Amino acid sequence: MRIYGDDIIVPTEYVHAVIGNLEAFGLLVNRDKSFWTGKFRESCGKEYYDGFDVSVVKARRPFPTSRRCVPEIISLVSLRNQLYFAGCWGTVKWLDGRIRKLLTYFPTVLPSSSVLGRHSYLGHETQAADADTFGPLVKGWKVRPLIPASPLDDTGALLKFFLKRGEMPSADVKHLERAGRAQSLDIKLGWGSPL
Repeated sequence: MRIYGDDIIVPTEYVHAVIGNLEAFGLLVNRDKSFWTGKFRESCGKEYYDGFDVSVVKARRPFPTSRRCVPEIISLVSLRNQLYFAGCWGTVKWLDGRIRKLLTYFPTVLPSSSVLGRHSYLGHETQAADADTFGPLVKGWKVRPLIPASPLDDTGALLKFFLKRGEMPSADVKHLERAGRAQSLDIKLGWGSPL
C-alpha cells in the first residue's frame, strides 16, 4: 500500500476492505474518482492505462501577449517544459520561438532552478560562476511573489505571537508587516543558479 496525500494505492484484492475500514472511521471515499476495475488508473494528477503513463499536457492559461502577463508567461514556460518531456519536439521548438519574443533571456536550467528556463535531458547551461561559492550562474527571469502589506499591531500581533510554534524568534523580520499568499507575481531579470 502507498499513500500520497489523499491518494491511496492498494492492490485490487484489498480495495473493498480498505474502503470499508475508511468508511467505518467516518471518512468518505469518492467512488467516482476511484479506479480498481479495468486498466485505467489515476493518482497524483497522473493517468495510467495498463501501466503506461497516458497523462495529457494541458495549457492552463491563455498565451501571454506581453511580459506584464506574468502568470501566463509562467504557465507557457511550464507547458513548454511538459511538452519537452512528453517528446513533442516540434511544438517545443515553436513555443521556444514564442517565449523568446517575450523573454530576452531563456536559458537551459534544471527543473529545480528558480530561473524561468528551458528544461532539457542534456542538463543545464552555465554563463558565469558565483564569486563566493563558484557555483554556476545563468542570466534569466526569476519569479517574485508580491505579498500584500498587512500590518499587524495590538491584538493581531499578540495572537500571532501566541500561535507561533517553537521557542526561536521568527526568522522573518517583517512577519508583522506582511501576511498571506501573494496576490500577484512579477518577474525580474537577474543572475540565478541553473540548478
